[in-house]
Amino acid sequence: MLSRTADHLFWMSRYTERAENTARMLNVSYETSLLPQSDAQAQEGWRGLLSISELIPAYTARQGAITATGVLRFMVCDEGNPSSIAACLRAARENARAVRGALTTEVWETLNQTWLELSRQLREGAFERDPGQFFEWVKYRSHLSRGVTLGTMLQDEAFHFLRLGTFLERADNTARLLDVKFHAVQSDFHGLAGDARRSTPEADFYHWSAILRSVSAFEVYRKVYRDVITPERVADLLMLRQDMPRSLHASMHEVVDNLAAVAHEHSGETERRAGRLLSDLRYGRIDEILATGLHAYLTQFLDRVNELGGCISRDFLAPAAD
Repeated sequence: MLSRTADHLFWMSRYTERAENTARMLNVSYETSLLPQSDAQAQEGWRGLLSISELIPAYTARQGAITATGVLRFMVCDEGNPSSIAACLRAARENARAVRGALTTEVWETLNQTWLELSRQLREGAFERDPGQFFEWVKYRSHLSRGVTLGTMLQDEAFHFLRLGTFLERADNTARLLDVKFHAVQSDFHGLAGDARRSTPEADFYHWSAILRSVSAFEVYRKVYRDVITPERVADLLMLRQDMPRSLHASMHEVVDNLAAVAHEHSGETERRAGRLLSDLRYGRIDEILATGLHAYLTQFLDRVNELGGCISRDFLAPAAD
């Protein structure tokens, strides 16, 4: 496959996944902001959302003070923000158009219709009228795109680059979400002692359940643990369980499998890095991770995922223009 074609497919799926992840985080932050809380707590919540994507400097340069309305507008419809939903879905559609011949009609029409419908909704103010419904629509369109890809595309190199982009983006986002949400509780989370866990106030339930809901894991948590929500188990579920679809382990498992499917004679080092990252998750224990500090672990994980993305670009994708 031409490296430029692989590049468009890889980034098409990354941008679609990023739009969904942004919608998930915004939806939970919006719902949480409706709970009784002080203005300072509310502002800290919106600040935390911006910090997940490292966008505080960009936001303040364009919007000034951090407010709920400003953050929502910046993260939904500001195309000057490359991580906004509008910018991501536009980029996904443009990448899809560049490789229209590598996609089935259904995949192209799904992405194209998503962009056209998004433009209409933003023009007509659908987002301002009901943010929650708008975020659900974005998630639904991402699910539809992924389902149509699985259901109609030949599982060749094009398919594997699409999957590779999806799960590398998902691993990055889940790690960022965990890092910021746990960092909000403690500078570097090492776990809670038994007495501290029993005395967790009701507010903490909303904090941890919000994290779970942001990755569609609330019901999964109840099914797996059948107990009160504790931060250690939230971390274990979203990091180390392979059967949790949006966990770090599940995401890296998919990255390794799809990387192996497109491997060539020069990609051995990239495969080694991905495999080692997966092994750390496969054989890791949450108590050992917490002993050294969750923030330190996740920071290192994000650095390694970023390096892996660079290796994939170097080995498979279009070289950067001079």
